[in-house]
Amino acid sequence: MAHHKSTLKRIITNNKRNLHNRIEKSRLRKAIKAVRLAENKEEGMKALQTASSYLDKAKKRKVIPKGRADRLKSRLSKLVNKMQS
Repeated sequence: MAHHKSTLKRIITNNKRNLHNRIEKSRLRKAIKAVRLAENKEEGMKALQTASSYLDKAKKRKVIPKGRADRLKSRLSKLVNKMQS
């Protein structure tokens, strides 16, 4: 058990951030999956807009690395552009 007040606070804060980051990553995975499972190009574009927004927010909040967010956005947009109308 921690003895310092600052260490106790750090444990509580880390647990809160961990929970928040898990929620963010889960939401992100669902959005990416929605793009990959889209039936046609219109659905794919809508899902891509949502996923791009979530990726940008996760990148800004440092939930995922910048390069990973950019790479995922690029790959998802390529996938949507290949879809049939």
